[in-house]
Amino acid sequence: MEERREKAIRSMSRSRTPMRHSYNVPKKQHRRHREKLKDCCRKMVAFMCTQVGVGALIIGYTVIGAVGFMHIEKSARNSEVTEVSMLRNKTLKMIFAAVMKNNIFDRRQFHADVDQVLKNHQLEVTKVFKHGYDERSMEEVWSFPAALMFCLSIITMVGYGNMVPKTKEGKILTMVYALFGIPLYILYFMNMGKILAGSFKWIYRRIYECSTEKDEGSTRKKIIVPSTACLWVIFAYILTGAIMLSEWEKWDFLDSTYFCVTSLGKVGFGDLVPGADVNASNHGSQTKLVINFVYILLGLGLVAMCYNLMREEIKVKLKEMNEDFNQCLEDTKVRFLNCCQRCRRKKYQEYLTC
Repeated sequence: MEERREKAIRSMSRSRTPMRHSYNVPKKQHRRHREKLKDCCRKMVAFMCTQVGVGALIIGYTVIGAVGFMHIEKSARNSEVTEVSMLRNKTLKMIFAAVMKNNIFDRRQFHADVDQVLKNHQLEVTKVFKHGYDERSMEEVWSFPAALMFCLSIITMVGYGNMVPKTKEGKILTMVYALFGIPLYILYFMNMGKILAGSFKWIYRRIYECSTEKDEGSTRKKIIVPSTACLWVIFAYILTGAIMLSEWEKWDFLDSTYFCVTSLGKVGFGDLVPGADVNASNHGSQTKLVINFVYILLGLGLVAMCYNLMREEIKVKLKEMNEDFNQCLEDTKVRFLNCCQRCRRKKYQEYLTC
């Protein structure tokens, strides 16, 4: 009987162990999948923090924002178009009433009535234009390139002001979009400045080494990019943009330069904006808007590059000034001590002679 009991216990223990093993297998697989997911998330976050990742992230963020604003604002009813049409019909009716009211030979009274009607029409139309009416439908205003420029003006804090959301949903989306987009742009500004500064330093070092003679025994010293080189790069970039805009937008050279400087300086008054013309709704103009988007985004990266290079030069100059100042103090101290020793010796000799 005891042997039978032992055999039964052994068989039950054997039957339980595979069940435990089979029960633990899904847990291990679930842990492996969880670890793989965590590892992928870590790699994704690490890639997004690199220069390439931040650039791709900000482009994707602007594209998603442009699609969202297009979807919201295109469905909005453009009340200004209806209002202008009603004002036009109202003015025509009032002019016709003035014609029917006055005698055709009473020219002075007729001119006075029509002049008053036209003045009222002018005031009403001016109010409508101040609210953003430019004779275009919402589909023409909120094209994809124009929405891209709008999103760029939000995250870069330029704020041209030529396009504004008119729906409640669009205004809420603008606030949320700026809340997350501005820190993302600051991260892009810092990372893009570092990578462009490193590339420009490498190019400048190569040019400097090719233009100067090398000594065999000399050690390789650290080369600092001068601020004049940074200013020349910005000047050439602004000049290129001014020529491009004066050719495309038919602006004069001063206005084109003014727009480039205010945009790269993140001022953006909104008095001059590419693609704001009423007739600029064809395919060529939309392509130019995309190129302007790339120009401003890359130009802001160049501004960050110049900021990093100039900051490095200022640090080196301040360090040299500090070293020169300390050396000057040390020399002054040594001279003062030598002068004191000479005075003591002179007084001692005078004392001995007396």
